[in-house]
Amino acid sequence: MRKMFTLCLLMYIAISCNNPAGKEAGKTDSAGAAKPTYAYTIKNPDNWETGSSQNTAVALSALKAFEDNKVDESVSYFADTVRWRTDFMEGKFSKDSLKAMFTKARGDLSSIKIDMHDFESVISKDKKEEYVTMWYVQTTTDKKGKTDSVAVINDLKIMNGKITELDEAYRHFPVKK
Repeated sequence: MRKMFTLCLLMYIAISCNNPAGKEAGKTDSAGAAKPTYAYTIKNPDNWETGSSQNTAVALSALKAFEDNKVDESVSYFADTVRWRTDFMEGKFSKDSLKAMFTKARGDLSSIKIDMHDFESVISKDKKEEYVTMWYVQTTTDKKGKTDSVAVINDLKIMNGKITELDEAYRHFPVKK
């Protein structure tokens, strides 16, 4: 019985050592899971790690100040020059220009309500880029009493504790009949 077990064990080892699929299946990522084959390739796949909770606090504080109609406080979290990309608009803006746009946008509304769904801070493995992403529903009421809601995803690049880029994506909800 012992000889049979030893023979089976040796056969198993010999077969697994020569099996290329077995070698491929043995590759793992940093979390210990087998790495998948991606349908698309990019220059730096799996490039992000969990980032700073301080960056998350900066991003959330800027949004909360805007929600509370504290434009000066909101703008204080931004760098002197900010790249802003959103629906039908893209450009670099000074802090003064950003403040003027925020003031106008907020002035057209009587209220904003943020229903935060999730947020995450990430940093590139080379430590050169840091972002905070926020997922939320924003409900606004204009000065005429009209209410509207949109799902929002904000990606904010943060350098030295200041927001340097704001990339916004909106999803409008279907109109209720």
